[in-house]
Amino acid sequence: MVTAVRHLGPNWYATVMGTAIVGTAGVALPVRLPGLRPLCAAFWALSLALLLALLAARALHWRHHRDQARAHLLDPATAPFYGCLAMALLAVGGGALAVGRDWIGIRAAVALDAVLFGAGTVVGLVAAVAVPYLMAVRHRVEPAQATPVWLLPLVAPMVSAALGPPLVPYLPAGQPRQTLLLACFALFGLSLLATFVMLPVVFGRLVTGGPLPLVLTPTLFLVLGPLGQSTTAVGNFAQAAPAVVAGPDGRGPAVLYGVPVMGFALLWLALATAHAVRARRHGMRFAMTWWAFTFPVGTCVTGAAALARHTGLVVYDVLACALYGVLVAAWAVVAVRTARGLLSGALLAAPRPAPRPTPSAPRPATARTTSGAVR
Repeated sequence: MVTAVRHLGPNWYATVMGTAIVGTAGVALPVRLPGLRPLCAAFWALSLALLLALLAARALHWRHHRDQARAHLLDPATAPFYGCLAMALLAVGGGALAVGRDWIGIRAAVALDAVLFGAGTVVGLVAAVAVPYLMAVRHRVEPAQATPVWLLPLVAPMVSAALGPPLVPYLPAGQPRQTLLLACFALFGLSLLATFVMLPVVFGRLVTGGPLPLVLTPTLFLVLGPLGQSTTAVGNFAQAAPAVVAGPDGRGPAVLYGVPVMGFALLWLALATAHAVRARRHGMRFAMTWWAFTFPVGTCVTGAAALARHTGLVVYDVLACALYGVLVAAWAVVAVRTARGLLSGALLAAPRPAPRPTPSAPRPATARTTSGAVR
């Protein structure tokens, strides 16, 4: 077991995020299908089990393979994935309050969410500062190396911003509620502005440097994360704010922000899908990067559901349900491939370095990752 976790990187927390969002997004849908809520609760329970297993495995990794853990921190391709730890904690905590309470009760759900929200927010803030700092002073990165993975530590505070408002009603009235709500506003601004700084770098690399290496192509879907999650956040602000702070109805700002951002998210979804189809035709194999097809799409589901709630437009009902169908299909494919790669040992094997290009050779179609590409 100790040897098996040597190459278990922080990117594995994406399995928790992708599983938890299936349950959370399902209960956020504007339609109520028979049996959907119990199924969503089962997905939440699975995400909780995955989180506990990964926390234990990663503890073994840090205890017995500190050299590898240090190498992960000093690797610009791996360090950003520490944002996934924060988002995994937050996703499971938010899921506990959204649907896990059906199984564990409301008091236990609030307590679990409070603990995981606090831990996830702290880890997310540390990652949002530490990873860019390491990239600036320890890593050696060039513009041509920019990928959407760089967004991961910056998106984590946005997940806190979106999942904090549901906790507000369970705090004492007055300053405790106001403090949490305004803290979520601050986290929203922190993440949004940081994303605005980083996204042009990523987009510029994509336009001027050509398509990403095949194994990294799914990471284009990560851009959907801050878009969908911020739309979800403003929708949750609009729902929580009237009972906490004096002011006008927040539905107007939520719609004014969410509609154009969701429009851009759909544009990016089409662009990322086109790149993924191209990469698949060029021989893209399964890797852990495929989990990028899940959580970011799930945030667009919750964002569309929030817009449906605040606008009353059927088009957003249809959009949320359609995106949820995509999410479930993607999760099923990726989960099966992950289980198969885990059982075969391919996903926990040492990563293979990318071949060095020769002057006459074309640009390589793969890149070094900690995920290990498998068929």
